[in-house]
Amino acid sequence: MSRVSLKVNGVRFDAEASARRLTTFLRDEARLQGTKVGCDAGDCGACTVLVDDDPFCACMVPIGRLDDASITTVEHLVTTELGRRLQDSFARHGAAQCGFCTPGMLMSAYALLMTDPHPTVEAVEDALGGVLCRCTGYRSIINAVVTTNDDVVPLENPSPGKAVGARIPRVDATEKLTGVDVFGDDGIDVATAIVLIVRSPHHRASFSFGDLDAFVGAESGVVGVLTAADVPGRNAFGVIPAFVDQPVFAVDEARYIGEAVAAVVLEPGSPVEVLSRFPISWTPREAVLDVETASRPSAPLVHANRPDNVLVRGFVRTGDVDEALRTAPHRVSRTFTTPFIEHAYLEPEAGWAWLDGDVVVVQATTQAPTMDRDELMAILDLPQHRVRVIPTAVGGGFGSKLDLSIQPFVALAAVKFGRPVRIRYSRHESIRTTTKRHPSRITVDAGADSDGRLLGVRLDGEFNTGAYASWGPTVANRVPVHGSGPYVVPNYRAATVAVHTNCTPAGAFRGFGVPQAAVAQETVYDLLADEVGLDRLEFRLRNALVAGASTVTGQVFESGVGYRDCLEALQPYWKDARERRGPVGSGEVRGVGIAGIWYGCGNTALPNPSTILCGVTSTGRIVLHQGAVDIGQGSNTVMTQIFAQTLGVPIDAIARVGADTSITPDAGKTSASRQTFVTGNAVHRAAASLRSKLLARAGCDDTTAEFAVDVDADGFRLSARSKGMSYPVDLSGSTDDNGYVVSAVETYDPPTTPLDADGQGAPYAVYGFGAQLVELVVDTATGRVRLERIVAAYDVGRAVNPTLVEGQIEGGIAQGIGLALLEEYVPGRNDNLHDYLIPTIGDVPPITSILIESNDPHGAYGIKGVGEHTLIPTAPAIINAIRDATGGLVTALPATPERVLKAIREVVS
Repeated sequence: MSRVSLKVNGVRFDAEASARRLTTFLRDEARLQGTKVGCDAGDCGACTVLVDDDPFCACMVPIGRLDDASITTVEHLVTTELGRRLQDSFARHGAAQCGFCTPGMLMSAYALLMTDPHPTVEAVEDALGGVLCRCTGYRSIINAVVTTNDDVVPLENPSPGKAVGARIPRVDATEKLTGVDVFGDDGIDVATAIVLIVRSPHHRASFSFGDLDAFVGAESGVVGVLTAADVPGRNAFGVIPAFVDQPVFAVDEARYIGEAVAAVVLEPGSPVEVLSRFPISWTPREAVLDVETASRPSAPLVHANRPDNVLVRGFVRTGDVDEALRTAPHRVSRTFTTPFIEHAYLEPEAGWAWLDGDVVVVQATTQAPTMDRDELMAILDLPQHRVRVIPTAVGGGFGSKLDLSIQPFVALAAVKFGRPVRIRYSRHESIRTTTKRHPSRITVDAGADSDGRLLGVRLDGEFNTGAYASWGPTVANRVPVHGSGPYVVPNYRAATVAVHTNCTPAGAFRGFGVPQAAVAQETVYDLLADEVGLDRLEFRLRNALVAGASTVTGQVFESGVGYRDCLEALQPYWKDARERRGPVGSGEVRGVGIAGIWYGCGNTALPNPSTILCGVTSTGRIVLHQGAVDIGQGSNTVMTQIFAQTLGVPIDAIARVGADTSITPDAGKTSASRQTFVTGNAVHRAAASLRSKLLARAGCDDTTAEFAVDVDADGFRLSARSKGMSYPVDLSGSTDDNGYVVSAVETYDPPTTPLDADGQGAPYAVYGFGAQLVELVVDTATGRVRLERIVAAYDVGRAVNPTLVEGQIEGGIAQGIGLALLEEYVPGRNDNLHDYLIPTIGDVPPITSILIESNDPHGAYGIKGVGEHTLIPTAPAIINAIRDATGGLVTALPATPERVLKAIREVVS
């Protein structure tokens, strides 16, 4: 076999010439795992490296073609002045969120800056156009690259007690920007056995195995096979205890394309083609793929114990909506549909498992480590102390990584075969098998009086929840609560149903069904404003929920309701945009749209606790056990800022212990925009408790005293400083089980109440509010939509870190653009990032973010969540702007050029 000689970051390597990918060589042989693998098809660009100073997708370059080549990876950047400046600019602008695409972005930007030190926005968009990002919305990345070589103002270094509100870089920015963050497929010994999954090729099929023992014996490299018979405990998992229904391995019948029926464990280096020879026979059966078909009396049942294929229903009612609509002077009713939407995080599911004595340890990409542990306990039939889950860095989640994916497979394999095992989903496998946004069919019927005040709203919604429950009950119950929007609606009825089909399970996706409902509700409100003869922004102002008014569930907030402030902040932009609307030449026409939202932070009318542990060692080291998994939204940074502010110490004095079910208390799942609010309150309580104990040890009775942290040869020295006096903190004495001389553990659970039969109660302690304005241009000859500008105003309670909040706004808007204009997943068809289109760097226009701080009384320092809120109004604002420009109403998303043209023709006809 011939050899090639190449340099990687200046170091000479001699390698076997072959067709294996450069990514495989870099990650497995050179052990440079900063280069990430997102698709293995050249679609995502995460693996971009420089080959002789030109950017290439490493997954598309065979090692055999690289003789005498010079390869530069992200690990090299820190050794050059330009690389360090670029990394610093990314940190300043918050241009790395989850960090998985960041190496590819950095390398593409580095190549550009080597030839163009001061590029234009257009040059950056062109140079980085081949790298996808699902988190940032691209604008912060563009700003970071454009300003890399500009003179910069020193970063904020907040003094003790001034951390909340500071624009500090992410506390984990260095790991993300140097490529050392450990994601699910990083840090694993390449000599670890590999787990491959046997999956159904049919929407619905019965199956039977052949001779599995003979398969194992005949196939070189096969360690063994796992089926349902190898599950020692419960062969089922789920996220809601009353709806646990998804088997680890299907038994007799598979209910959707991609469902797991078995696993094959291979020795490292064994050919994966062995999977094609796995002994199994399939018998396809009649499948139901949409709600209409599944709801027919003759439809086959997906689950025998769920009549009519109904998983669950949701309901909220107040007043007499039928009478209100019957007598309303103005009334509008429309029906809207949305499709399956893929999460498209750049990191496919991956992880590994091993035995530590009699403890099963699973290290994997996840949003919910404690939920994972509890489900694995049931599957493995093991007590809590024998199952440990350690989250890796998460390369985007958006809801889908709340559900189990790879965890049961590696855990079962590690137990059965008594050796470490690893797994990484291909992009095809990730898209085909993991949860999606629920397809919806939603009808909104709304009436208003002659002054434009809402009299009644009725919402009826159907959701395709796929083959298994996942988060279907949450979607069906959250939508009726939110379906009125953030408005005063005296008469209201919302009824929803989640229906099973033989499709990929639908689960949580940034908003839990509220984005689909907002498309219908905010578009109907626009139409109703026109019926009344009111300006569309004025209609919303006239009906906006304010402090002291009742929500549709009967809840009344006396403060912290900033929706009207958001709308008022958009007024000058709205006026300006309205003046520019109309023809712009060559068959193009400009329009402007607006939409508002509210979103409850946390679980709906259910307990929602987070617990935080913190402590100080005998050497003065301050440690925060930060269990709120950071999936890119910035919880590592936010919790550190809240902790530093409350304790009264510098941010850099705090050491963090990340989520780990064996050493870090449960901070709850990262979902429902709950972490900043719920876990933030727990952090505040824990820090306040620790502060009180430290002041007592210092003998200082000044509750406003600051702590000083000094470093000497013996470690850290803590002292309280008050009125010119210094009070050393006594850190002598015994330590607890965690090694702390003094520690604190505190829990926060938001005050909510269950909903009654009419959906009345207090489902959330706080709501976040927001509104977006979209300017766009429609080509009436082709139906193509070009976004020009988006302005977003959000009531965030208090911005702990404004840079992170703006990053969430921009990232959410990008996903909303996908929902509105591009994205539609068809099970079994477009399970790759070439055929499934998400917004690229050229699809997201300039974004102006306006932060409203209403200082909610429930949140520490007035904080609220904001992550999911940011996506919700984008799609309806775009649909409203298309109608404003053309008169055509798109009622089926995405608003592809064909659908836009159809809507325009319907107006003309």
